[in-house]
Amino acid sequence: MSIMMSVLVAWLFAVGTYLLLQRALTRIVLGLGLLSHGAVLLLITVGGRAGRPPLVGKGDDGAGIAAPLPQAFALTAIVIG
Repeated sequence: MSIMMSVLVAWLFAVGTYLLLQRALTRIVLGLGLLSHGAVLLLITVGGRAGRPPLVGKGDDGAGIAAPLPQAFALTAIVIG
């Protein structure tokens, strides 16, 4: 699943960058939209698998804990965008 998300993020960044380099204003706006969606998906992908507790779980190893910071960054990027 994360490989597919990584490929999707790379594709969004590539197409967004290509559209940003065009001269038409609509393509530039679409390119910015694709880049922002790619950034949000990148932050969500870095955050880890869904369903894990965001804070302290049972045990001190930290293996079953999802990182809350990328999820907060993604939510902030959506609100600002």
